[in-house]
Amino acid sequence: MALKMIQVTAPLAAEASIRKIAQADGVISYHRGVVLEDEHALFFLLVGTDRRQKLIDDLQALVGLSSKTRINIMTVDATLPNVEVPGSSDTREELYQKVGQGIRLNLSFLVLTLLSTVVALVGLVQDNVAVVVGAMVIAPFLGPNLAFAFGTSLGDRDLMWHAFKTGTTGVAFSVLVAAATGFFWADGPFSHELMSRTEVGIGGVVLAAASGIAGVLSLTTGLSMTLVGVMVAVALLPPAATFGFMLGATEFKLAFGAFVLLSVNIVCVNLAGLGVFLAKGIRPLEWYERRMAKPYVYGGVAVWSLLLILLVGVISKLPVGQ
Repeated sequence: MALKMIQVTAPLAAEASIRKIAQADGVISYHRGVVLEDEHALFFLLVGTDRRQKLIDDLQALVGLSSKTRINIMTVDATLPNVEVPGSSDTREELYQKVGQGIRLNLSFLVLTLLSTVVALVGLVQDNVAVVVGAMVIAPFLGPNLAFAFGTSLGDRDLMWHAFKTGTTGVAFSVLVAAATGFFWADGPFSHELMSRTEVGIGGVVLAAASGIAGVLSLTTGLSMTLVGVMVAVALLPPAATFGFMLGATEFKLAFGAFVLLSVNIVCVNLAGLGVFLAKGIRPLEWYERRMAKPYVYGGVAVWSLLLILLVGVISKLPVGQ
């Protein structure tokens, strides 16, 4: 549901300011809850999608009033009487929590990468599309790509670094596992599913761009990201697995084709994701943070666009069937 309950713990002296903010930012309902110790109280604001980010930004100005001041954002599954709220969009702070869960480089991430790569390779080698699709369900590649685009839109270097580290490690680990598999298992002629991942076509580029756009939209609107994660995995995991497999099989020409496809898909996912974040107005809170973020935003768009142009140039020079 698009409704959220904002719970604010703040000094009683801030009640007039909170009430004024609630009136200015179109809060659906407002009331003061219980009075706490040390002259603090709980304040509850029921809000919809419209102007929620503005409300959160205005409330954050109260955080410095006391060390006990806190703002909690809680999901509302239903309310009576019913309130019609058009659209659904999460705030910057909610998005931070979401993307933070997808960039943890831990044992679970590596195990999921290992399992998804092995399952994908079985499906690719045996021409079993159902098995390949099954591998996409467990592939954890959505989080790092969306987090990197989100961090770029905010100029958050720490978030960009953690996302880059996790995403690069995941792809490199997948390639390494696939290369070891290819070294011991490669036995030509290769299957159609494998060979199709050594060729770069407009369809793959469109899929990657659509995956990036859908990923950001699902992230910002609070919808389930499972199916979108499958789309991103379709764009990234099979080319990565094929690239490693062909390296292990010493088929370097085919490996190069898979590498180009993987590179194009990574660029398209991130460029499309960054574009949607910018189109939805995701930006830092303070004016000086927005000023500091501009080089990252413009640089990100420029770098991803330049890489895409260079890769398209490489693709245009590849012989047909490569």
